Amino acid sequence: MTKFSAFLKDDTGAVTVDWVVLTAAIVGLGLLVFNFVRPAVSNLASGIGTELGDAQTCLLSNDTITC
Repeated sequence: MTKFSAFLKDDTGAVTVDWVVLTAAIVGLGLLVFNFVRPAVSNLASGIGTELGDAQTCLLSNDTITC
């Protein structure tokens, strides 16, 4: 019984548990933010790709009047 009560009083792993919980909370928050930001970034990247494609077409056509 002495070993069991010593085990219950031992708190050497408490800091590790705190860090694990804190890390899990940070990862969860990061995933939540990622889910909200991803559609906006995707739309922005698509728009940039479209504009770059249009600029390339304009430069390759040598038509400086309409571009």
